[in-house]
Amino acid sequence: MDDQNKNLILATVLSFAVIVTWTTLFPPEDLPLDPATEITQTLDDPTLPTADPMEPVATTPTEESEQTAEAPRVAIETGEFRGSLSLLGGRIDDLALTNYRETVDEESAIVRLLRPVGERGAYFASFGWTATEGIDAAAVPGPDTLWSLESGSTLTPTSPVTIVWDNGAGQVFRTEISVDDAFMFTFDQSVENASSGPVSARPYGLIRRHGQPDDLKNFFILHEGLVRMTDGELEEAGYDDITEYAVDPRERTQAERLDVTSSGWIGYTDHYWMTTLIPDQNAPFRSTSKYFDGRDLFQAEAVMPIETLAAGESVTVTTRLFAGAKEWETIRNYENNEGVSGFLDSIDWGWFFFLTKPIFALLHYLNIYIGNMGWSILMLTVILKILVLPLAYKSYVSMARMKELQPEMEKLKERAGDDKQAMQQGMMKLYKDNKVNPAAGCLPILLQIPIFFSLYKVIFVTIELRHAPWIGWIKDLSAPDPSSLLNLFGLLPFDSPEPGSILALIFIGILPILLGISMWLQQKLNPAPTDPTQQMIFAWMPWVFMFMLGHFASGLVLYWIANNIITFTQQYAIMRSHGAKPDVFGNIKASVKKRAAAADAEKKEGK
Repeated sequence: MDDQNKNLILATVLSFAVIVTWTTLFPPEDLPLDPATEITQTLDDPTLPTADPMEPVATTPTEESEQTAEAPRVAIETGEFRGSLSLLGGRIDDLALTNYRETVDEESAIVRLLRPVGERGAYFASFGWTATEGIDAAAVPGPDTLWSLESGSTLTPTSPVTIVWDNGAGQVFRTEISVDDAFMFTFDQSVENASSGPVSARPYGLIRRHGQPDDLKNFFILHEGLVRMTDGELEEAGYDDITEYAVDPRERTQAERLDVTSSGWIGYTDHYWMTTLIPDQNAPFRSTSKYFDGRDLFQAEAVMPIETLAAGESVTVTTRLFAGAKEWETIRNYENNEGVSGFLDSIDWGWFFFLTKPIFALLHYLNIYIGNMGWSILMLTVILKILVLPLAYKSYVSMARMKELQPEMEKLKERAGDDKQAMQQGMMKLYKDNKVNPAAGCLPILLQIPIFFSLYKVIFVTIELRHAPWIGWIKDLSAPDPSSLLNLFGLLPFDSPEPGSILALIFIGILPILLGISMWLQQKLNPAPTDPTQQMIFAWMPWVFMFMLGHFASGLVLYWIANNIITFTQQYAIMRSHGAKPDVFGNIKASVKKRAAAADAEKKEGK
């Protein structure tokens, strides 16, 4: 086996091993909430109420549903939203994203992000106050308080609404709710103390989710569940991790409560959507994650510092709520221009964030210029190949030199015979004298591994690739190629196999087939190896990869095809520049003849 073939086989084995290892053995673990940084207060602290007013009231589901259904509502209408808020608890609990649909079908339902209690998968945000000193716990508005509408009729980017609640004991609570033209709500919570003595209370915001989402992916490459920033440190916990804290309520609350000095937020993230509480980024707050196992409720809380008001005083505290799509441009704007620290990290960039972030940024700007994600992926491939060209060039040159040394290698084998040590020493001297690095041939393939996984991550997790079309039949670059050999790519009058079925695994689409062909042609730049085992490996390799990668996102397969074509062109040009004359069609004919000769030999032996 010559060294060039050894290098190629080694690179192939390494690539496959990394893919298998990545997908099976080393899924990234969600970070558990760190008890070392937990808040030192307990529920017996005199600054906290002995009963948690933010814990769900033990009503039956029917009672809770009836309360929600009977409460008055205020419509929400923006360019991004359609929905309403309930005056029960001042809840944002009915929100649909008008620019996103469930499937690529233009007639499919629009995505519903938040749902009121009484519907499956109830999910909402609510804002209120907890009592601390000089005021009764029942005299502050909580998640089930019925507010009154004081001003406004429909919540839009140009018309806020104000809700009010008078406790009858001298304190009047107001919340002015506004929304921008993207996905950010602002809650200005105020209280006026008209009593004769001082009172203390603390404002809060909470997000409550009834059970895990129905469309939970549970895929290792994607984080879904709690996400929060605590003084510049990102923390993630999947739903299964959160339920592990379903122990004694006092211990559970203690273990999941963190003090944030400044620059923090907390909420829940789905594949493409997120709901997040964002307190004042220059003020401390208490960040808490809870799970109520008896009712299967997940709850994220941001509890702000205690506000003490003398008689006649008032105070206003501002908290924001992000509820919408994890659009890179939008989230980046909130981080860079509106002071939400580390908000871009709410998108799951993964282990290779140092690659995924710049790769997506480049892809995003290419798409702005080109206007089509498919063509942008092709242009991205060209740019990435240009960036690694100097190193790839050295590798290809080394491979060409290795090929030039083949006659010398054959002579060395004849002289060394069965003396492996002499053969090894002779090879090393030959490499050294001719300044050839035998491992250099692996570099082009090894370079592709982190880029491949980073682009895989980008295409899978970013919403900009969701339902992004390319040409013709490719209407969603984040999904596998929908065409199929089974119906001759749409020529026969029946549907393609269902994704994930056995037939779908066998009858792959156009892009996977093009991938196999591109790998096969790239392989034919060099004559087939003489060793029968190597011949078999090389013969099967393109088609194994074709089926293995055929059910990846079509955007990723498109990238791999383009990468193969560019690599083929580069190798061909470099080989020509060094005097070699690659004969692709000649190598194909020779390979066919060898297989035919081998088949004839087997037949004769069988006779």
